Amino acid sequence: MKIEVTNVTKRYADHLALNNVSLQVPEQSIYGLLGPNGAGKTTLIRILNQITGPDTGQVLIDGKPLSPQHVERIGYLPEERGLYKKMKVGEQAIYLAQLKGIEKPEATKRLKSWFDRFEIGDWWNKAVEELSKGMQQKVQFITTVIHEPDILIFDEPFSGFDPINANLLKESILELRDKGATILLSTHNMSSVEELCDSISLINKGEKILEGKVSDIKRQHHTSTHEIVVHAEDPQPIMALTDDFNLKIEDGDTQDTLKITFIGESPNTLLHKVMELGSLVSYHEILPSMNDIFIQEVQSKNRQS
Repeated sequence: MKIEVTNVTKRYADHLALNNVSLQVPEQSIYGLLGPNGAGKTTLIRILNQITGPDTGQVLIDGKPLSPQHVERIGYLPEERGLYKKMKVGEQAIYLAQLKGIEKPEATKRLKSWFDRFEIGDWWNKAVEELSKGMQQKVQFITTVIHEPDILIFDEPFSGFDPINANLLKESILELRDKGATILLSTHNMSSVEELCDSISLINKGEKILEGKVSDIKRQHHTSTHEIVVHAEDPQPIMALTDDFNLKIEDGDTQDTLKITFIGESPNTLLHKVMELGSLVSYHEILPSMNDIFIQEVQSKNRQS
């Protein structure tokens, strides 16, 4: 399902939470909703979940206005988790699945499969309060996706997970997208954005300040920085190139290799010189990280306001 947010504004008393925000979330994609704390992300998520409504503007799902009938096609994992502590894990998961319209036998089958995948099958008859925070988050993720919704909204899904379980969650999110889900991901984890997101929007102080494909945004923010790795038995002639080029040269990862960082629009002349003095191992342009772009854009916007 495609999500279109058009000119949405939302005010709470004297606080303007969203100011004329428009987004285009492509069908069957992972879309990052980024921004510092208090930027307006949670307000937009609440609007998409019909917890509140916009003052002006509209949200379209596959070209049709957002309506109560869309609720069952949306799965939402909030940042603030919440399970009934005294209930048994399996009993609670089945109950939540039934609330989403799944008959008990089918719910049990699906849940058992997910529990085995997330390695929590042994906890089926344990009380929720006996689970660690990470285990509880696994259960809540499963109950969010169990009805196989067309739209999934994850708010800080990796919070509290160790690297192994975070990777398991990432694999599951990618699989859900590949099976057809449209996924909105709100996170401060920029490495996860680079690994998962096809496109992003960056919101700051209620306004969208950046939107596009991750690859395009990184390219647009390039700094003309290049990295060349060269094998050279005698490093001195290459070291001497610093007199003619803006270079940083350091030892490479293997013996007799040098790592050269070059800032400039065209590295062709340098590459030609390097290949005369040694054997080229690799060359690539260094693009800024999404973390660097996030900080740069937010700080720039804040200076202007």
